[in-house]
Amino acid sequence: MTAPRRIAHLDMDAFYASVELLRYPTLRGQPVVIGGRKMPAPLPMPDGSLRCARLRDYAGRGVVTTSTYEARALGVFSGMGIMKAAQLAPEALLLPADFDEYRRLSRLFKAAVASIAPQIEDRGIDEIYIDLTELDGETRALAQRIKQAVRDATGLSCSIGVCPNKLLAKICSDLEKPNGLTVLGMDDLPTRIWPLPVRKINGIGPKAEGKLKALGIDTIGQLATAAPEWLIEQFGANYGHWLHQAAHGIDEREIVTHSDPKSISRETTFEHDLHPRQDRARLSEIFTSLCQRVSEDLLRKGCQGKTIGIKLRYDDFSTVTRDLTLPQATRDATVIRRAAGECLKRVPLARRLRLLGVRVSALQLDGDTPPDTPQGELPFNA
Repeated sequence: MTAPRRIAHLDMDAFYASVELLRYPTLRGQPVVIGGRKMPAPLPMPDGSLRCARLRDYAGRGVVTTSTYEARALGVFSGMGIMKAAQLAPEALLLPADFDEYRRLSRLFKAAVASIAPQIEDRGIDEIYIDLTELDGETRALAQRIKQAVRDATGLSCSIGVCPNKLLAKICSDLEKPNGLTVLGMDDLPTRIWPLPVRKINGIGPKAEGKLKALGIDTIGQLATAAPEWLIEQFGANYGHWLHQAAHGIDEREIVTHSDPKSISRETTFEHDLHPRQDRARLSEIFTSLCQRVSEDLLRKGCQGKTIGIKLRYDDFSTVTRDLTLPQATRDATVIRRAAGECLKRVPLARRLRLLGVRVSALQLDGDTPPDTPQGELPFNA
């Protein structure tokens, strides 16, 4: 007899902010926001306190990377523009992001989990899925053991949801944050899942949520009572069918323990709009740096790519992309730079730019491709 599936979703609690609070414990309990560009680090004072920048002091286009739960209570959430956040919580503390430290602790917590439950699907720097099905032990005790291992390895808390599938586990890991542990079965859907708003289902974005609300569907339970034929009529065959399945907690996806990247990209949003010609030297420097960083990422991943692409966002927030497929896969920074420069020639360059990005796709593992051949220097062609 096949054991019932036990799929866990582990989500680190306010990960970036929690890492900073490990470094600066005197900030615990205060509204703290992580983000911005070139922000000064907190300055220790003789009395043991810290001098920190505040949201009201920030000027620029930065976005909130994350925030403590105290800042979230004031309406400040990840992805929000810092200038907007400053209107909601001007006295909140603002700290710079330290991604090297976040990646280090990410590796530590994942290694701690793998020592107990090796079947892991990596979903990013601060979350993973874990297959507990074949492991010995009562579910709640096993999940609590994983939580303790994470805390022992990092000093940080996490929240875990354990359910029969990934879709429900993702929802449940958020139900009792922070430091939560939720174990639910299919019988718990009517009482614990159906009363939740539809946006709690991973895969229902703002556009679909808005359309569902316009149709009179606010909760997962209301979605579950909708006829599948009607959902298909409103949303199309694939998405309509998926909405019906998701509302009933049906998800047959397996844990994917390994996946090859489909593309590798780097992009940057400028503090101030840059003009393609008036700021040509600065753009050239940024453009070359992005190509070099993509090249280094490809080397670390052990792969090369044939399709080189660019992304531009103008000062009116419109975005264009262009790409070029090469006859041979590469990770040579100069080759990438040359191909990206050719893509630049195919886009309008009359407006100021907010963002510039470089992407390499159609990736191949090193063993499947011949090595790069050295190329010469490439001038900037904007």
